[in-house]
Amino acid sequence: MINYRKYISGITVLATGFFLAQSTVSTVLYSPNFDNQKTGLNLPSPSVAIEKAFLSPKELVDVSVNTMMADPVLKNATWGFVVYDPKTKKVISSYNENTPLVPASTTKLLTTETALNLLGENYRWMTQLEYSGEIDENGILNGNLYIVGSGDPSLGTNKAGAWSYKEIVSDFISGMSREGIKKVNGNIIIQTALFKGNISRLPENVVWLENNNYYIPVGTTREINPANEKLIVKKGNNSSLDKKYFYVSPYANTMVYAEKYEGDGILTTKLPDAPAFLANTFRASLVKSGVGVTGKVTPNMTDATSGRKMISVYKSPTLADIIYYTNQRSDNGLAEALLKTVGFQKLGDQTTESGRIVVNEHLKDVAFDVEGLNYMDGSGLSRSNKVTPISQVKYLTSLMNQKYYKTYFDSLPIAGQSGTLKSMFVTEGNGQIFAKTGTLNKVKALAGYIKTNSGRTLVFSLLVNNYAGSVSQVKSKMEKILQPALDL
Repeated sequence: MINYRKYISGITVLATGFFLAQSTVSTVLYSPNFDNQKTGLNLPSPSVAIEKAFLSPKELVDVSVNTMMADPVLKNATWGFVVYDPKTKKVISSYNENTPLVPASTTKLLTTETALNLLGENYRWMTQLEYSGEIDENGILNGNLYIVGSGDPSLGTNKAGAWSYKEIVSDFISGMSREGIKKVNGNIIIQTALFKGNISRLPENVVWLENNNYYIPVGTTREINPANEKLIVKKGNNSSLDKKYFYVSPYANTMVYAEKYEGDGILTTKLPDAPAFLANTFRASLVKSGVGVTGKVTPNMTDATSGRKMISVYKSPTLADIIYYTNQRSDNGLAEALLKTVGFQKLGDQTTESGRIVVNEHLKDVAFDVEGLNYMDGSGLSRSNKVTPISQVKYLTSLMNQKYYKTYFDSLPIAGQSGTLKSMFVTEGNGQIFAKTGTLNKVKALAGYIKTNSGRTLVFSLLVNNYAGSVSQVKSKMEKILQPALDL
């Protein structure tokens, strides 16, 4: 850190002379019409011009950080910042870089990279339609239909290019037609061993309410009929911001939570059992199209798989597509699903706890600085998550040599242009900062890469906890801290 007082005192002297000179000139050139003129010029203040003239880019970054220490928004906050050069492996500027802080959704940087590393960017989830038994000459299947799932978190959601339930059902029915099946004397059986814990609940210590929305780590669908969702509890005072909505799903016969109430008659609800909804929709569509089904939709994990024949298979978007969607939109459900998927692939158990074990082991394998790390969930909703700014930048630096780095880098929102960074750095820094955002109540985070004006690629982390003021105010302060780094 530079000697802040030394530079500020120098700037003060220069600024005084500059302002006196400006005052003299303006007196000589004054015109009565000048006060009525409006200018669209966005000129820097004299003090900014002087700073840029007499201080190096690094010193300007340090001055920016020092100035923010006394800012009312950050004065009593706990925050950390670091700009790191991946070529020299040296810190350029920092403040509290070794302090463990709540990272919010920048936690997804760890989750999505682990999935890319362990599964590969072309990984897909499969949902298969199979049948057992025989089809007679009249097209009657004397046997069962099976929907075999693999834990696809995008199933039926349209996320990342995923098909809707309607499109999947249509494809399944076309497959039935190709097989000549006109009637089913049997059940539609859901067989998804990966979904042992499919009725997902919130992870430990999760933040239940953030920005007036509830979160639960499973997929969503707009195709649930709100009329079928029974409102059983509604708590809160007269303020609509504090109301809590609890629903019982007719598809899984268990309580689920509404993410938000949009006020226009449409409820965006959480679906705890996507395969069950798919199977029920499939049965209803078969009957409607004239293909009778004598049995019912039922789960059965023990039926033998031998002797079955494939009718159709639905493939999810690639993992690269899923991760792009996850990081651009900061999708909590997909992030939690990725955590469970890596847990299943490595430990054979699709649970949050298995996922945590796998991610922590992976981070140790790639030499992540685990000092101060507490990885609790895949999305960053838990306030028990902790990470240091220095560990984030060193981790992001190490990924630059990975074969999937371009896919990972491309998934990050771009300042002023895309995703959750679209409204930040709209002027200075537009298109030059590529980073994951994070937002919880009184927590704001940003970590990723900077393309400087000189063509360098730098890595940074800026984590702010317990700030004062509004979200927009702290975002503005974060912009002011980072903007001088563009000239490095």
